[in-house]
This record gives sequence, structure tokens and C-alpha cells, in this order.
Amino acid sequence: MRTSLEVADIFRSAGPAYRASHAGHLSLHQLKVMSAIEHCRTALMGCHVEACTDCGHWRVAYNSCRNRHCPRCQGAAARAWLAEREADLLPVGYFHVVFTLPAEVADIAFHNKALVYDLLFKAASETMLTIAADPKHLGARIGITAVLHSWGSALTHHPHVHMIVPGDGSRWISSRPAFLLPVKVLGKLFGRLFLTRLMALHASGRLAFYGSLAHLADRRAFLRHLSPARKKNWVVYAKPPFAGPQAVLAYLSRYTHRVAISNSRLLAFDEAGVTMRYKDYRRDGADRQQVMTLATDEFIRRFLLHVLPRGFHRIRHYGLLAGATRKAHLEHARQLLGVAPPPDNEPPDEPTDVRPPCPCCGGHMVVIETFERWRQPRAPPNVSAATGTTAS
Repeated sequence: MRTSLEVADIFRSAGPAYRASHAGHLSLHQLKVMSAIEHCRTALMGCHVEACTDCGHWRVAYNSCRNRHCPRCQGAAARAWLAEREADLLPVGYFHVVFTLPAEVADIAFHNKALVYDLLFKAASETMLTIAADPKHLGARIGITAVLHSWGSALTHHPHVHMIVPGDGSRWISSRPAFLLPVKVLGKLFGRLFLTRLMALHASGRLAFYGSLAHLADRRAFLRHLSPARKKNWVVYAKPPFAGPQAVLAYLSRYTHRVAISNSRLLAFDEAGVTMRYKDYRRDGADRQQVMTLATDEFIRRFLLHVLPRGFHRIRHYGLLAGATRKAHLEHARQLLGVAPPPDNEPPDEPTDVRPPCPCCGGHMVVIETFERWRQPRAPPNVSAATGTTAS
């Protein structure tokens, strides 16, 4: 069911003026994302007509944009991804680790998303794999599913990676129930790896700087800018372990395909701007849930901060869960645990029908006609449509 207010409503109303006032400052990819969200599930995306094979009731269903930044389109994508990942779960404790970039580096990432976000993935995964393999800590090979989030709850730029981690070795090695790896050790290695490689990117001339950061093109200014980051402890947060594999699945269903803000957090859109719910992590309990109002242009600006570079993979797998060897590693892990492999689910003879049933009688709905973009049905289809034939 459609919520009362959506990001698409804000973009349709205020998007044209925002694009006009920021002409030349928005990338083509950002413009395409705005257009996709505005047109999602409207006649501009095309549509199809469904009819009930029992009572003949028909309805028009508009096509979705399927853009990964669209809040309306991520539910189906998440369900499909989770169905594929469910067979990967092991009956063990799973840990949740978060790697966060300090503010000095986040500023650089803002203008170099593809390079710095990729470096964030690589430094965080290498840190986990290296410390886990050290006999002083765990002495095990681990598998990692990593998900990039670039936002804070108030839509601010806050790049961080969430990792879900089980473990394995030539024999199964169990970590302590509430502890996987020491976060201070992880933070120290993470910061060293990241800064070393970031400075290498700068030395090779691959980083770009604009506006107030333009002076960082000079190496000495760049090193001065990073000086506070070299001195501070980099934040690695290890959350309590999940209560079994199903809890992991529930978590992933909320996090893997999340966009900067869900439509359910939007409360109002009027002359004052956009009112939304957010979490203030400096508070505890019920006070953590807060409400704020942003000027409409500021809301759109913050949303567009989190448009990822074209083709950038925000969900990645490492260690035991990486590449073509993933199935073999999982099978080995199940053997070590003495767990039966998951049943082989043979594909159904016909694809699963995800269309909602008929609202009148609960019958089966079939597609009887399709319309290309910019076209929509002008009258009910021919009565023969209920039998499955195409209306004229």
C-alpha cells in the first residue's frame, strides 16, 4: 500500500526548481536518479493490465524504475537477494562489525566516492582477515558479507561499512560468545592500511579536490589535513552477536538494500520544508527518536549526497564467502560442524507469481496487455481479456 508521503512526491514538486537553480552542479547520474524516482510507477514508465481469471476484475499496474536509489523499489530487490543468500547461512553465531571513516577522510571521500569507498572496503576486509588469521587472536579463516552505507540518520555524509562475520578454518574454531576480535587492534591496523593507501592515491594524482578542499592538491596541505586522523583512534564498533542465523537474515533484509531514507520516515512536506524522523545516537531510550525539518532544497541536496557512482558494488563478499569457491567453503564448514547441507530446491516448473491476488475474489491475476512508456490504457479491456486473450 502506498504511504501518504514519498521521496518521489518531493522530487516531483520541488525537483524542477532544484535542477534549474543547481544547473551545472549536478552530475548526469544524479539527474538520472532524480528522474527515475520521479517517474517510478507512473504512466511515464509504462504499465500493464492485469485481469482475474475467475471474476474478470482488472487493474492497471505501473512499472517500477528499479533504480537502486529509489525507496519504492528496494523491497523486491532485497527479497530476491535474501532468497539467494539464505542457503549460505551456517548454524553458528554471527558477529556484526562496523568500520567508520573519520571526518577528515569523509571530506575527501565526498569528492572521490568510487576510489575512497573502494578503499574503505579493501582496508576493512583486509583488516578483518589479517587479525582473524593471527593465532594470537582467532587463528582462523573467516567469511565476510560487507555492505556500504554513506549516510547518517539525518542524511549527513557518514561513510561506513557494516560487516556480518562467521568463521572457519581447517577445523572449526569458535570465538568467545560475545567477542570476535579486539576492536582496538582492528582500529589501529585499519587506520594504518587506509591512510597508507590514501596517500598513495594522492601521490599518483588520482584524487580530485574542489571548493574549500582545492588546496589539498598540494601534498604538504594534504598531509596536514590528515594529521588529526593519524593521531586519533579509528572507530571500529563490534555489536553483540546475532541470536542465530534467522536474526542475521532479518538484519540483512533491512540493511542490504536500504537507501539514504525510507518513505516511512517522512512525516510532512509543506512550505516549511520536509519533516522526517531520525535517530540521535547521542541519546538513549525513547529520546533517541527525534523529528527534524529540513528546507526542501537541503533535503534534496542531502539525498543526492548518497547517489553512488555508476556500477559501484555496495554489497561485497570476502574470505570464505568470496567468488567461485564460496560453495565449496560453505560445504566444508558444514562438514566440520556436522550439519546437513541445505536441501536442493529444484526450480519450479513455472516461475513464482508475485502479483497480488484479485481484490474482489482472491483469484489469479494474469497480464493481458502491456503499454510502453508514455502510454496508458484509456478504457477497460475487452471482456475476452478475462480468459487470458489480449484486449484489442
